[in-house]
Parts: sequence; structure tokens; C-alpha cells
Amino acid sequence: TATDGTQIYFPCPFKETEATVALKSIEACAVAAIADVRYGGGGASQRRRIEVNLERTATFLFSTYIATIAGLGKQNAGVKAKLKNTDLLSAQSILYRRLSANLYETKNPGEYFHIHGSLEAGKTLNMIGLEAHRPDLTEYRQCIDVIESHVKQFTAAELEEMNAREKQAGVTALKWEDFQKTEHGKALCALPPWELTKAEDSSPPIPFPESLPQNGSKPQVLAGIRVLELCRIIAGPAMGRTLAEYGAQVIKVTSPNLSDVPFFQVDGNTGKHTCDLDLKTSAGRQAFGELLQSADVVLDGYRPGSLDRLGYGPQKLAELAKRPWAGRPGWQQIADCVTGVAWAQGHFMGLEEPVVPPFPMSDYGTGCMGAIAALIGLWRRATEGGSWVGRTSLSQYDIFLLGLGLYGEDVKQRMRADHDEECFGLRHADSVDELFDDKLMQTGFSKGFGEEIKWCRSPVEIEGLRVGFERASRPNGFDKPSWEGWEVEKAIVEG
Repeated sequence: TATDGTQIYFPCPFKETEATVALKSIEACAVAAIADVRYGGGGASQRRRIEVNLERTATFLFSTYIATIAGLGKQNAGVKAKLKNTDLLSAQSILYRRLSANLYETKNPGEYFHIHGSLEAGKTLNMIGLEAHRPDLTEYRQCIDVIESHVKQFTAAELEEMNAREKQAGVTALKWEDFQKTEHGKALCALPPWELTKAEDSSPPIPFPESLPQNGSKPQVLAGIRVLELCRIIAGPAMGRTLAEYGAQVIKVTSPNLSDVPFFQVDGNTGKHTCDLDLKTSAGRQAFGELLQSADVVLDGYRPGSLDRLGYGPQKLAELAKRPWAGRPGWQQIADCVTGVAWAQGHFMGLEEPVVPPFPMSDYGTGCMGAIAALIGLWRRATEGGSWVGRTSLSQYDIFLLGLGLYGEDVKQRMRADHDEECFGLRHADSVDELFDDKLMQTGFSKGFGEEIKWCRSPVEIEGLRVGFERASRPNGFDKPSWEGWEVEKAIVEG
């Protein structure tokens, strides 16, 4: 549903809202199928009205940019004082260091490379011959010019080699047709948007836990389901956030020794518990092992093979990790650059250069696809038995999106007329943080942050079921590593 069903919300040529409404519809159908198994008396199918709201879907796609804490958004200068400092390497501390994650032109005119020092700014800046800290650089365009002048000393091929040597994220901005010719592109284009494979078939079907709604409210379909989320930044936490919306107990497990973007936790940790565990210590491994004993779902957002090396990954993941580029760290901007999304955005804006789209929409689309894989895996475990491994990626979402085609030229012209020069004046090196809005939000007090926060309401409504969170967000590492003591904050419960 929408105001009139015709509104296009983003200054992009991609069918982002339509794609995500379709994904949210599949997600809702999977939830309804679980409800049939759980509440339908033998799994008999029940007709349910499902509604996916276009406006709420649009806010979902950039929800971290419109969330607030104590009335302060991501760009407010005073917001840092309200957050837990998980930026351990101070990568986000000043503008100069933040712009170490950006798209720049290389030594070859018309060739662009996205360096990405988002969590390790110093290493990326040193890699291109710059100082890790330049507090004297405070002006936006000055920072960009200084960094780009150093990126321009190298070709994309040289930057690729440097990135691999330093184990940093980063990628050449390719056009869609060029990406399809790469080994990585060929491998990913042969895959569906998400995969679900059976890891073992010896265990019998496992019924959903018995759980009755309280105080006459509608049931939440994942009540009693336990999820361990080993993810950072946006896409992985968006998967856990979605499962929490349907009632799952989600524990976000983070290392006290690894950075995470502090503000992203305001939205991304909604509905969850959070704990810090160092899986390289005996105490951390013991606590994590105890959590694993009764976990139903494990979300792994790290590089393929990372959890295997710690002894926690299924063997099937080792096979999946053999694909080209699989060992690289993944980021929304990196996927958008390598698949051709950035070049398509630039062409839409009338430029002969790539421009990263203005919000992390592929992060949230990927989060939705991962949640779908988890939901279907839970349904298949209950109906068929066995254990299931799901897999998706940022690039798989972008491939799905590009496969839908771009808007027609008449629609593009209307969007160009509707959006102001602030948007269409952006260039390849401009940051997206200047563009955001605030609407369709829910408000609640967070005991973890000690402040009132706002977050986006769920886009999905399913007849006979309650969709929504039972607790507000909290910072990383706020709770004990335990499945006990799950509070329900009645003031924020909807439905």
C-alpha cells in the first residue's frame, strides 16, 4: 500500500522499493507458512491477509539514517556523547579519516576505485602514502582533494594489489557488463538471490517451541526461537533485527576487540540482547558454547571461513568459500561499485563517472534476503528435519536488483525534475550522509542507551499475527551471554 501507489522515493534509477516490497512479501509468506505449521493444527494452510506498506519499506531501506537517540540523528555533532564508543581505532573520529572510505578517480582518467578504511582508516590512508591523522584538514572538499590526489598516483590494478596485501576492503568500480565478464561475476550471476542447502539430514523434524501469547495479544510466530547474531555494521544486523520483529530471541555477539560503527547500533540492535565475547579465549569459547547448545539459528556476517577457523562453522561453508574474491571483506559500497550499480547511478545523474547510491539500500535488501533464508530454513527444519545452511551476499542483492531493469527514461526525467540540485550536484567522491529524512517512526526509551530513541516501524502486517519489537535497542555488549531474563517492554509492544 502507499498514498497513491506511484511515489518513487529515492533519486536512483533502480527499482529499490519495488524490489524490497517483493522481498518483504516473500518474507511475510514464509512467516505465514511457519504460522500454519505452528498454529494451524497439523500445518493446514490458512488464508491470511498480508500487507506490505510502501512508505515503511522505503524507510526500512535507509533506517539507520533516520533513527535518532535523544532527538539526535547520525549527523548531529552531539550524538557521540550518547553512544558507546565501539570505534576502537578511531576510524570515524574526524572527517579526514571517515573519507578513507570513499570512491576516487585513479591514475587512469575515467577509472575509479573505492578505497574502504571504514573500520581501519589508518591502514588505508598509509597504504596510499598519507598520514593516518590530519587534524588540520577539516573542510569537506579539502579532505577529498588531498585523498584523491594520492589515489590518483596509482592505477586500479595497483590498488587491487595493495588492498590484497594489506587485507583491506576496496574495489574497482565496474560497469554491469564488465562485472558479468569477471570470474566472480560469472559465479554470482549463476546463483539465486539466496541459497539454502541441507547440511545434514539425520535429525528428525524439530517442532517449534510451545509459546502462548500473553494478555490476549496476537502471537509472534518466532516466539521461543533463539538466534545468535555474529555480525557488525548493517546487513547482518538487519537480518537479526528482522527475526526479532517476528518474536525471536536474538543475541548479538560481538568481540570486545573489534570495531563497530557506534551509531548503527541505535537502529540495528532494536529488539535484541547484546553481549561481548572474545572467541579466542577459553572463557569466551565456553560462554559461546553454552549459548550454542540451545540456539536455533546462527547468523554469520564475517568473511567466509572466519568462524570455521574458530571451530564454529559448518563444513559446507568451507566449500562455498572457494569462489573468487570470497576472502575479501564485503561492504555495501564495495558491492555497489563492483556490480555496476555505482556506474548506473552516475549515468542517471548525467555523469560519466560512478556514484555510490545515497543510502545503504543493498545492505537492507541483503538483510531481508538473509532473513528469508533463515525463515525458510526454520520451516524446513520443522517439516522435513535436518540442519540447513543459508547464504546470501550484498552482490547477490545487487544482481537481483539490476536484473529487474532500470526505470524507463520518462520516469527518470520525472525524478530528475522532482529532486533538487543538492542531490544531482553530487559527484563520485561525495559522501551520502547529507541526505536523509524522518518519518513513519516508533519511539521508546532504551535502558541500554539511557535515552529515548526512534526507529522505523515494520513494513509488514500479517493477519492474526503480531509483528513488532518487544524491546528497544541497546549498545553492543550491554547484556550477559545468557538466554535467561528476556524483558518485554510493554510500552513499545504493538498489536
